[in-house]
Amino acid sequence: MDRKILNKNKIILGRLFTLIFFLFFIGIIVRLFYLCMADKIDGVNLKKFSSNRNKAHETLYALRGNIYDANNNVLAQTINSYTLIAYLDKKRSEGFSKPQHVVDKEITAEKLSTVLDMDKEEILSILNKKNAYQVEFGVKAKGLTELQKEEIEKLELPGIDFITTHKRYYPNNTFLSYIIGYTKNNDDGTMYGEMGIEKEYNKELNGINGYVEYEKDLNGYKFPNANEIRKEKVDGKDIYLTIDSNIQMTLENVVTSSMAESNADWMIAVVMDAKTGKILGSATSPTFNPNIRDITNYLNPLVSYTYEPGSIMKTYSYMATLENNPDLNIDGLTCKTGTYEVGDDIIRDWNRIGWGEITYSQGYLHSSNTCASSLVKNYLTKEQLKSFYQKMGFGSLTGIDLPSEYKGKVNFKYEIEVLNAGFGQGITTTTSQQLRALSSLANDGVLLKPYVVDSVVNHETGEVIYKAEPEKSEKLVSTNTINKMKDLMYYVVNGEKGTSTGYGYKMDGYDLIGKTSTAQIANANTGKYYDGEYDYITSFGGMFPKDDPEVIVYVLFQRSKSSTVLYDAVKTIVKDTAKYLKIYGDNPEINKEVFKYEIDNYLNQEVSTVRQTLDSKGAKYIVFGNGNIVVDQFPNKGVTTNTKQKVFIFTNSNEKIMPDLYNYSKKEAMIVLDKLNIKYDIKAEEIIMEQSITPGTIINDELVILN
Repeated sequence: MDRKILNKNKIILGRLFTLIFFLFFIGIIVRLFYLCMADKIDGVNLKKFSSNRNKAHETLYALRGNIYDANNNVLAQTINSYTLIAYLDKKRSEGFSKPQHVVDKEITAEKLSTVLDMDKEEILSILNKKNAYQVEFGVKAKGLTELQKEEIEKLELPGIDFITTHKRYYPNNTFLSYIIGYTKNNDDGTMYGEMGIEKEYNKELNGINGYVEYEKDLNGYKFPNANEIRKEKVDGKDIYLTIDSNIQMTLENVVTSSMAESNADWMIAVVMDAKTGKILGSATSPTFNPNIRDITNYLNPLVSYTYEPGSIMKTYSYMATLENNPDLNIDGLTCKTGTYEVGDDIIRDWNRIGWGEITYSQGYLHSSNTCASSLVKNYLTKEQLKSFYQKMGFGSLTGIDLPSEYKGKVNFKYEIEVLNAGFGQGITTTTSQQLRALSSLANDGVLLKPYVVDSVVNHETGEVIYKAEPEKSEKLVSTNTINKMKDLMYYVVNGEKGTSTGYGYKMDGYDLIGKTSTAQIANANTGKYYDGEYDYITSFGGMFPKDDPEVIVYVLFQRSKSSTVLYDAVKTIVKDTAKYLKIYGDNPEINKEVFKYEIDNYLNQEVSTVRQTLDSKGAKYIVFGNGNIVVDQFPNKGVTTNTKQKVFIFTNSNEKIMPDLYNYSKKEAMIVLDKLNIKYDIKAEEIIMEQSITPGTIINDELVILN
């Protein structure tokens, strides 16, 4: 009986195991069927997962476009940048006849330390990292230049390699920095503009990235003859500016020397084409180097500084008066100067005592606050003055092609505010607005929009995507008013000493016209004006030639400690610009036997070749450095010079070699030292007679004193 029960139990147990196995088998089949048919398992798309494991996706990065000046000189470009890496895993060398990994770490560290700013022990500690396939060397081995890469490659160290990336490079350092701006890198390696043209035209400069996708094996290599999906990158467009580097160089030098002499808070100097609105040059101080971004102020002074402009606004309050009173004779009507009472307030002239009773025209020449206030009170309403200021563009954006432009403020309500606005206090403007308003005097009452971008060009095809054209307003001011104001502005500069505020700008042979300004600085916290000895913004806005102006010049300082530096700055800018643009013809003092010639582009040429070219022209030239390739020059391509004028050629020397600057002019010395990136302090007023470092000396960061 027991045996029968035992056999029966065995049979039941066997059947049970068979059933369980059968059910398990059925479950596996059902699961496999589900896996084959389902799109997702546990939230994971299996097809996509499988495809991605065997598919490579590489981004094809678009190159950012270049920025050029008006003479096709590069102001911003994208260059290769390298990160040093080392392969440590021996498996990398399998199948190769030569080792592909670091073989001798001691020797590798020792040799790399001669090129990198790292000592042997620091490098060796990185190379000794355990279980690492490859290593990087930190910040000191990133952003390497082409020259540094070549030096490392010459060491012929196995296992040493580079990751190639791109970075933005500005060959002229602080030159035009606020106009050009700078870039930063996104996490994906692309660049974005943070300031200036780099920001305003970021989309055009950046281009569009492409990609390539292909099937890969387990080792990451592409399958032979495998199909690939490819979308080509579209490189960024090139931007051509209206800036002329020869005029810009004059402005940069003037600003540098003027700031040193005046010890001002800041300075702006701008030159604009009076017939088109093209900004030909714009220099500011403080400035910054976009390669290292040593920025203390992120506002572009040309468009983002708002300030009370002062007496230059008398030009527009006088214009408003003449427009609203066409029969008014300001040459015959008189005003009392010194003080002008408005209720409990008193308006005073800048010299505190005035000039007695004078005509309104004389009041403009003397820059009399009381005459301007009397003119506004007697012949204009508040609405008429505000309307005219707004018509001249004050209180609104100019539309200049730069980011972060400010509007300023033209808002006055009470009588004293209206009268103060007549001589430029209590309202705020920007430099770009002043340039636009001045253009009305150069164009018979028509305003021009200032601009800095001349064209946008497809680098590959040469197609011009955008070409700037002058943007003009309708005629806003009568010809009679314009001619009268130009006459007054002429006598501001060219009148007799003691009769006008602009006599210090007078130059024989130059019919410069303009208006001076000295404005108090408002304290934003108290609403009152600072009252220190130097608490003023001094400026000059003018143009030349008088009858048909071609160039507008605007220069201003805050808290200048010098009474003459503004005169010198403006006169240098006018003379150099007029000479470069040939506005007044040749200097009659130039010997007729001196030959003229046009400067070519010598960049990237052999020095020996450039010497032959210049010798053939009879040029007077100086070569700086001991390199064999020309990396910079002055003047730039396209400038017409003569055989008496110096031409400076700068080579790819690896060392800073002190030049002999004896008998150089102050301006020439500044150009050379700026190009060589040598720090200096020039004591000499005109000609260099002594220098603190002997010519031919190799220097690093020493300060050169020139007397």
